[in-house]
Amino acid sequence: MAEPESTVINTNVKQKDPSTALVIAVTTRAIFNLEEEHKLYLEKGKEEYTRHQQANQDKPLPPGTAFAFIQAVQYVNKKILDSNPAERDLFDILVLSNNSPESSVRIINSAKHYGLEISKFCFVSDEDSTQYLKSHGVKLFLSADRTDVCNALRRGVSAALVFQQEVQAPSTPLRVVFDGDAVLFSNETDRIFQEQGLEGAVQYERAMEAIPIGEGPLKAFAMHLGKMRKKFGQEQSPIRTYLVTARSGRDMGIRAIKTLREWGLPIDEAFFMDGAPKGPILAQIQPHIFFDDGLHNIQGAQNVGVPSAWVP
Repeated sequence: MAEPESTVINTNVKQKDPSTALVIAVTTRAIFNLEEEHKLYLEKGKEEYTRHQQANQDKPLPPGTAFAFIQAVQYVNKKILDSNPAERDLFDILVLSNNSPESSVRIINSAKHYGLEISKFCFVSDEDSTQYLKSHGVKLFLSADRTDVCNALRRGVSAALVFQQEVQAPSTPLRVVFDGDAVLFSNETDRIFQEQGLEGAVQYERAMEAIPIGEGPLKAFAMHLGKMRKKFGQEQSPIRTYLVTARSGRDMGIRAIKTLREWGLPIDEAFFMDGAPKGPILAQIQPHIFFDDGLHNIQGAQNVGVPSAWVP
């Protein structure tokens, strides 16, 4: 497969081995707040946008929704290398952008300004930049473009749509919250719920209790995160993971817990909300990122200032 038209290797950052690293690709609009620039691009076109970016190339872009998540991921790398300098099972961050190389200097300068350890900047002129994800070994793709996210999911890469919002940077450790059905797990129970209502879904779960739930679109990413988490004792771990699901603990929690146990996926805390709003519990956890397939849950998270990513 051809390499993207222009890949800039960041020589200031130790390059990771993509066969062992947990590679996360973010688009420029996911990591920086480029809403004004994007508006300019849509209204005035590419040339005007490029001119603007070149004129402002030394002016750092403000942080975007995924910014705090990327900073927390760097913190985990530091903790892993502190305990074992030869460790190769690290996070690796690359930026995937539809920016032309001429307008990309501002992106690279912004990353350097904030001390972000991004190993590669890939500037792709193709309409569908997601075709390069597999060749870079990407395990998670975060984008502000819905089409990109859907294309990545179709290619079998864990992916989620990031909405631009004001984010308070939470402190370390890295905290990641997953929804259950249609995110960590498949949407099989959701489908039964749509067709047969709550009673049907509860009966289905009871009948299937001993059989693990199918894999959801973010399972592969969660498993790799779990593998890194296991390098530390629970008290010392720089990674904390949470399950916050609309399932009720009494009727539908057992199968979820058994599935996680069967997968060997360590979850620090699980909250079975029984359909209650997730916002208050998320405000308490203060995650760096929250993955959910329900837009109402994403809205609830945004209302309490939690960085959210929608899995369509």
